[in-house]
Amino acid sequence: MIMADRMEGKRFENDWTMDELGDIYSDIEKAVTVPVNVKIDAEHRVLDLSMMEEILRDAELIVLQDCGCKTMRGNCDAPRGTCISLDAAAEDALKDTRYNPRVVTLDEALEALRVSHEAGLVHMAYTMEGDEYPSPICSCCPCCCHTLSGLLRLGLAPVVLTSDKVAVDDSERCTNCGTCVSRCVFRARMMVDGLMAYDPAKCFGCGLCVSTCPANAITLARKD
Repeated sequence: MIMADRMEGKRFENDWTMDELGDIYSDIEKAVTVPVNVKIDAEHRVLDLSMMEEILRDAELIVLQDCGCKTMRGNCDAPRGTCISLDAAAEDALKDTRYNPRVVTLDEALEALRVSHEAGLVHMAYTMEGDEYPSPICSCCPCCCHTLSGLLRLGLAPVVLTSDKVAVDDSERCTNCGTCVSRCVFRARMMVDGLMAYDPAKCFGCGLCVSTCPANAITLARKD
């Protein structure tokens, strides 16, 4: 497992403090999970990064850099070259060499997202206070990244983290293999007496469970 620990309530020596998270969240207007390479029920198509491409394609400048959260906290060995900034935010990112920023093409940015999805990271598009479009676009882990840390351990992130999608299971196809349980960072899934139990109220529609289900028993649907 790439993430050092996915347990809800787990704290690390080098963890975010409540004050730090409060300051960060005050600047975030909205944070939205963005599924990758998954089928959306009722649209009947595989997204294959199209949602993210929709966000990226009109940008005049795309910069890829190391994740500041993973660099600062160092609680796991997940891929670090995963944070994407666009246009004005990208120009600002290039001025700060701490996180190895570099200008990339659309295809290079999408490839970085594919790699991070396979590693089990949650893609999140942040819209900062005063901005019209999302930037940065991050690939987050629950042990280093501030929004997931707040959600899973401190209960703060629901004030900013949203999704308009939810996973839907096909019980007839499910083989109770548990693959989706190990992929779900939100603890919406667990094994109970050898059977997979799913709580959709805890699902944030990231799609990590969908793309790796060997029985193709999970899809994403738009929330009512």
